[in-house]
Amino acid sequence: MIVTTAYKPSSELVAYAGRLSQELGGRLVPRNQDSLARMKKRYGEASVLVADDNGLRYYEESEEPLYFHPSMAYVRVKRLRSGESDPLIEVSGCRAGDTVLDCTAGLGSDAIVFSYASGQEGKVIALESEPVLCAVVREGLRTYETIHPDVNEAFRRIELQCANHMNWLAELPDKSVDIIYFDPMFRRPMHDSSALAPLRGLANNGALDVEAVLQAKRVARKTVVLKEHRDSGEFLRLGFERRHVNKIAYGVINPT
Repeated sequence: MIVTTAYKPSSELVAYAGRLSQELGGRLVPRNQDSLARMKKRYGEASVLVADDNGLRYYEESEEPLYFHPSMAYVRVKRLRSGESDPLIEVSGCRAGDTVLDCTAGLGSDAIVFSYASGQEGKVIALESEPVLCAVVREGLRTYETIHPDVNEAFRRIELQCANHMNWLAELPDKSVDIIYFDPMFRRPMHDSSALAPLRGLANNGALDVEAVLQAKRVARKTVVLKEHRDSGEFLRLGFERRHVNKIAYGVINPT
């Protein structure tokens, strides 16, 4: 993977790209006046991570880059701000002060909603196993600005870790987290989710393991929640009770 910058970068941006290349094991290449396509061909690399003043952009197979944007999470949080409900918050039972472990962070959308709902006294840890995706989202959560200071604070409160959720769960004590959340990549992609196209080549597409659910039941105090396609057989396979069904569905386990 090539790590580079926007055209005419500042010395700070060059140093930032250098730190990212070391973290991710990429090849730091000066941008000069080269196009990304030319750089890929010259260095024989299929992927490029670009650092600029607006964040990180990752290019691989898709012509559209992967980058951080709160998207529908911002819409959902604004609804919470106005006193409306959110299906995920309702089915999970998330309340102010709760500790939430998002085991499959992806682009961080649901972690954002959990962070706002759990508030300043709450804690959201989001795990992402793919290093490049983790870096893109981590840096976006650190720097992205909306017009709402309380929403920006919710971004900053999220603790994003590059980790495998099975390993993380195995290290946690019994009943140490209020809510544990799984949102694996859908086995059958949604037809209207073109915005996720750049994510699909990078994200972990593995099915959720039964052992992960057993560990989650041991660790969770309140609920274990699974998000899947409404017609998915994962709810039955993994022992979740389907609660909210629209284009997507949420399944819930209440640990005993």
